[in-house]
Amino acid sequence: MAEPSEELERELVIDVSRLDPEGEILEGEVDCVDLDEELVKPFGGVRYRLRAQAIGSELLVSGRLEQDFELVCSRCGRDFDTTIVVDDFAESYELDEKTSEIVLTSDVRDSIILQLPSYPVCDEACAGIEMESAMPADDRWNALDKIEEQRAERNQNHGKS
Repeated sequence: MAEPSEELERELVIDVSRLDPEGEILEGEVDCVDLDEELVKPFGGVRYRLRAQAIGSELLVSGRLEQDFELVCSRCGRDFDTTIVVDDFAESYELDEKTSEIVLTSDVRDSIILQLPSYPVCDEACAGIEMESAMPADDRWNALDKIEEQRAERNQNHGKS
């Protein structure tokens, strides 16, 4: 698991007052996915490439998000690394004359978390946990099998008389 070499920002904020009227491309990394989960461990930050543009009384933000995770395979139980990608991040925010900045952090975090698999699998070909030797025979039915055999023998013997 890779550790970030520098301290990442914890909030993704757009300063609306400084935004180019034609829109801007925003790129960077923000450390906003902090899960308290033993089986899902994010590492690094959310890498983003977003386009932000104010149109009328709305700020439109769209683009791509990526986050690296260490997950536990739901089949075999082994740890594996994967990258969660959101190609179609899109949000709009209402603007008014008092709006100086828009905080995207919770929307970015939610978009990444919603893409996490419910049952992560390290590889589609993963066979899962290897089972030990065959299950021991269940001999509880043996008594019924013997009764059935005896009944069949009796019926056979009665038919010959």
